[in-house]
Amino acid sequence: MEIKITILKHGPEHIPKYATEGSAGIDIQAAINKPIIFKPRERVLIPTGFKVEIPINYEIQIRPRSGLAIKHGISVLNSPGTIDSDYRGEVGVILINHGDTSFKINPFDKIAQMVVTKILKVNLVREDNLSETKRGSGGFGSTGES
Repeated sequence: MEIKITILKHGPEHIPKYATEGSAGIDIQAAINKPIIFKPRERVLIPTGFKVEIPINYEIQIRPRSGLAIKHGISVLNSPGTIDSDYRGEVGVILINHGDTSFKINPFDKIAQMVVTKILKVNLVREDNLSETKRGSGGFGSTGES
């Protein structure tokens, strides 16, 4: 599958790519011209310097990078973030610092990854009586200790 991408003036030198053959996500870099430092519990919107044209019935999910998460507590705030197929603006990544110290993002640091996923459209049908299951209406934590 091909997805069209437009690199903006402030964007990366090269088209984003998978880091390895087995990677599920394409690495995204921070398209900034000077470092950004954000404090614990602070959130920032980081530009990526590109736009994409996603086919109908697909989305791009923006996901955290595991290294940033485990080493520094940096995550994508609305994880996974969704880019809809009809959006044509610059892709942005909302990061949050869950760590205990300030964190610096340098120009073109890898900050997140994007995964292309197929969307299944459904029709919701009103029904007053749903089928019974063993779990029933048991909510959060109802199926075990963890």
